[in-house]
Amino acid sequence: MNTSLENKNIILGITGSIAAYKAAEIASLLSKSGAHVWPVMTPSALKFVTTLTIGTLAQKPVATEFWEEDRDWQPGHIQLADRADLLLVAPATANIIASFAHGLTSDLLSAIYLATRAKVLIAPAMNGKMFQHAATQENIRLLRQRGHVFIGPDSGMQACGYDGPGRLASPEAIVAKAGAMLATPADLYEQNNS
Repeated sequence: MNTSLENKNIILGITGSIAAYKAAEIASLLSKSGAHVWPVMTPSALKFVTTLTIGTLAQKPVATEFWEEDRDWQPGHIQLADRADLLLVAPATANIIASFAHGLTSDLLSAIYLATRAKVLIAPAMNGKMFQHAATQENIRLLRQRGHVFIGPDSGMQACGYDGPGRLASPEAIVAKAGAMLATPADLYEQNNS
């Protein structure tokens, strides 16, 4: 078990990429590591994977709507944003990366992004030409300047038939990166001495 993830609150943002099915494994790995996984799916993500699958593996309800009923007195997106130790977006499309870079809030996930002060880990997954486009690269540069961490994308054959960068990094690598970002000195000492 990755002790740096134990009892951490992780918002798992899932966007509309064919790689969304891999978010199920990410949710499972995070949960098995002792993290509290709070899934948030964009409307496009719902075309690729169901809330039943993600919610079952995350062991938490899936948030999908910006205008869901408020919990207590505080809007749901603010509660999630305040709760988070890490906002992990996997897969992250060019659209959500652009929304984050330019402060657009057309969905629940982008609203949570603007409201949270948690660390941000982004795992891009898209067609290689979209990833390499100057606009996407500029958006990534802006987000890195804000201190956000990116993992991947990997290179290889993609569902669209294009061979190149754009494949989602492996679920294991994404979860390991999340653990590294949340590790405390005590966690690192324990890992090095076990």
